[in-house]
Amino acid sequence: MEMNQYLSMFIDESRDHLQAMNEQILSLESSPEDITIVQNIFRSAHTLKGMSATMGFEDLASLTHEMENVLDLVRNHKLKMDSFIFDCLFKSLDSLESMVEDIIQGGTGQADVTEIVAALKSIVSGDYTKGGAARGATAKAAETTFAGGELDEFQYSILQQSIEAGIPVLRLEVTVRQDCVLKAARAYMVFNVLEQNGEVIKSNPSVEDIEQERFDQSFVVYYISQIDTDELQKQVASVSEIDKVDVIVLDQAKLTELMTPPSGSNAATAQAQAQAETAAASTQEAPKQEAKKAPAAGGAPVAGRTIRVDIERLDTLMNLFSELLIDRVRLEQLASEIRRSELTETVEHMSRVSSDLQNIVLKLRMVPIDTVFNRFPRMIRDVAKNLDKKVDLIITGADTELDRTVIDEIGDPLVHLLRNAVDHGVEPAAERVSLGKPETGTIHLRAYHSGNHVFIEIEEDGRGINRDKVLKKALENNVLTKEQAARITDDEVNQLIFASGFSTADKISDISGRGVGLDVVKTKIQSLGGQVQLDSAWGKGSKFSVQLPLTLSIISAMLIRLNNEKYAIPLSSIVETMAVRQEQIRSVHGNRMVEYRTGVIPLVSLADLFDVPGGTNISENETQVVIIRKGDKMAALVVDEFIGQQEIVLKTLGKYLTKLFAVSGATILGDGQVALIIDTNALIK
Repeated sequence: MEMNQYLSMFIDESRDHLQAMNEQILSLESSPEDITIVQNIFRSAHTLKGMSATMGFEDLASLTHEMENVLDLVRNHKLKMDSFIFDCLFKSLDSLESMVEDIIQGGTGQADVTEIVAALKSIVSGDYTKGGAARGATAKAAETTFAGGELDEFQYSILQQSIEAGIPVLRLEVTVRQDCVLKAARAYMVFNVLEQNGEVIKSNPSVEDIEQERFDQSFVVYYISQIDTDELQKQVASVSEIDKVDVIVLDQAKLTELMTPPSGSNAATAQAQAQAETAAASTQEAPKQEAKKAPAAGGAPVAGRTIRVDIERLDTLMNLFSELLIDRVRLEQLASEIRRSELTETVEHMSRVSSDLQNIVLKLRMVPIDTVFNRFPRMIRDVAKNLDKKVDLIITGADTELDRTVIDEIGDPLVHLLRNAVDHGVEPAAERVSLGKPETGTIHLRAYHSGNHVFIEIEEDGRGINRDKVLKKALENNVLTKEQAARITDDEVNQLIFASGFSTADKISDISGRGVGLDVVKTKIQSLGGQVQLDSAWGKGSKFSVQLPLTLSIISAMLIRLNNEKYAIPLSSIVETMAVRQEQIRSVHGNRMVEYRTGVIPLVSLADLFDVPGGTNISENETQVVIIRKGDKMAALVVDEFIGQQEIVLKTLGKYLTKLFAVSGATILGDGQVALIIDTNALIK
């Protein structure tokens, strides 16, 4: 079967399952007794294992199988979660993500996971902690072994259940050759063969001892499988340097003969049997049971209701619609000039249809910001643990939608801001207690719509910005003079941390940017047409506010005329349009200001700013102005004429016209003219 055609589907679904497992394990860490969560994790791991094996990624399938073994014990109450198990599962997910990333880059998905596999196997065998401290009550009750000394009551009950269910139970004694150099490697290969065909219930010596070569020439495995005995013996014997394989099929009589339970253990056995119902099922029956449970547990979407579409196809669709939009505007202009009723009606109908089409095309590109946010809880957990801090991350507004282009680019800046919040913002637990704060710090991550923008806020209740420390660093780096430092405001101090190369970190670390400061974050956000602000109070915490455009493709704009030139101002930046009289214009320190409501705001001449022939046309009677806003600041732009509101397509100016002041791009109008799009944020300081 040709697998290349299924590779992209495998990658997408693998990412979904890995993200789901990350989220579920985080939830389980908060509620370790919730078996429903364990069932969901097991289901995702089981699906991922099957997909990987089908695609031929054996290392991926093998590691997922080991995770399954641990989760199976937990969901059947044979094992209790502890910090070691959580860490192992998270490390396993990290390894799986690395393998999937290797596949994306064209690799084979192979990785050295010997250490993590050994850790997972030691959890299953109970050898990872002395005395089995992490095992549940049932496991503790099962410490008593049989006369044979090889099985505890739990393992005995599984084998007994399997025999009763008609599933073959085998006892294999594998002997390696006397001259074998790498006994552990050969044993590992034997276990690989066994695990591909059934379930290993017990090995003697333990798996950990076998991996450390702490055995003589042979080891015993108790095994459940539907495979033909001769075929199994042949497969195991085919492993290099295996001397012989003795296989015994155990029935109830032989099981009882080999290992007679000690007196008084019937009740314990019955209890173990009751709890081991699922574990006793065959490897062929288990997937069927899971398939039946899945629809009821998760409320999964109905098959066939969604499809995956390559983002390049959506980009092509957007570009084609952009050209259609330009032609629509041109047709509307021609219809108004020709004034034929049939043409006007047709154009109006086409305008309505294309408007609906525009909404659909834009919505196709809109993606919930949850696709970015969902990786942050795991990241915050790991960073906080690394720094020995206690941090709660509270996410709101994860269903807020953004254009896919913005979604793809905003992840890294948010990662930097969040890591910075944990590293520099939230104090260690002891320090917080001494300050009268809760031991656990809180970081709020919010997203919400406002007009044609999306706002993302990161707020923490940590230290805040130390004004004196920032000013001292700014003076050392010659960012400010002493005179400027004496009269600088708190808001201006906060903005200093966005300066290039500015950092107040006492020591460089891998946690929050290695001392490069936040200038990279600001530059990235501005390249997306957004802006970032910081509000902070010393001792109380800080809040970063990131403002982003909903889409980078099509926007609503006000077309204006400056003498013979046309410009576009995004509607999202406009507060209102108005006419001002000559007596409302003032001169303050040589700068023109205009009265607006209860105060005065700067009056900016766009014609002078862009060197438009003819210059500023401020009328003696009334002058047309556009009031624009950036945060709490406003300004009035002088224009000659308002042409009207229009949907425009953003076009870049190309690689030769870069970093133009106050110009964010251009658009093609219906008459074929090019109008520059004004970046109003650059006009307000």
